[in-house]
Amino acid sequence: MTVIDQIYQGDTRNAGAAKPRILALANQKGGVGKTTTAINLGTALAAIGERVLIVDLDPQGNASTGLGIDRRNRNCSTYDVLIGEAPLRDAVVPTAVPRLHIAPSTMDLSGLELELGATRDRAFRLRDAIAALNDNIAPPLDYTYVLIDCPPSLNLLTVNAMAASDAILVPLQCEFFALEGLSQLLQTVEQVRSTLNPNLSIHGIVLTMFDSRNNLSNQVVADVRQFMGKKVYDTMIPRNVRISEAPSYGKPVLVYDLKCAGSEAYLKLATEVIQRERELRTAH
Repeated sequence: MTVIDQIYQGDTRNAGAAKPRILALANQKGGVGKTTTAINLGTALAAIGERVLIVDLDPQGNASTGLGIDRRNRNCSTYDVLIGEAPLRDAVVPTAVPRLHIAPSTMDLSGLELELGATRDRAFRLRDAIAALNDNIAPPLDYTYVLIDCPPSLNLLTVNAMAASDAILVPLQCEFFALEGLSQLLQTVEQVRSTLNPNLSIHGIVLTMFDSRNNLSNQVVADVRQFMGKKVYDTMIPRNVRISEAPSYGKPVLVYDLKCAGSEAYLKLATEVIQRERELRTAH
């Protein structure tokens, strides 16, 4: 029995609730583990019975590739959805993981900001697309979680993700400039909250690429926990060779090697996400 099986009891959702919980994985710094966390958190949530859609908003399309979606099979992508040429359901493709689907991206996304220009609803394209996602769809075909993999910049794509989301999940690498980047991201979240999405919150900060033998890693952990308090998840994602290898096989690390330290960490993170969801619901 996994740690998830032991802790996860019952359904985290209200019966009959049609609206999925929408979490954006955002950090304007590249290489912090956003895509890896989106893929593996999505897989872990699907493994415990949630119905998960990953929305790939990064023009590089690494989440799509990491889940085994060939570039030739991305006939309809998140680009088509955001320019208004297709509903989000049309872009969705299944992955090898049961209950986990993805809306893949293509390089076309990189020109979106120029194409939409001064369009009045440009910041709400994704929000409106997700709002229609579960219309007239009953379980088990509806989605209970939508995870948005953001690009490594604070551009229109990331603003769309924040405007559409209930909360932000921030992967933060255990490195020297981590806090500097975090404060900039928090400012952006505040701006979005005051102008576009008053309900947006920080779901949590997950520390990635942690190496307990490294004094700097330990110092960063201490600093971030002091600065952000309970917003930092207890679970830390370790530096792990298997996590690095898995995307080249088009697989989440949980499928590639379930027993490795990276897989165990992502299962624990999924447990924490579910627990926080439960606490948020009881608070309301």
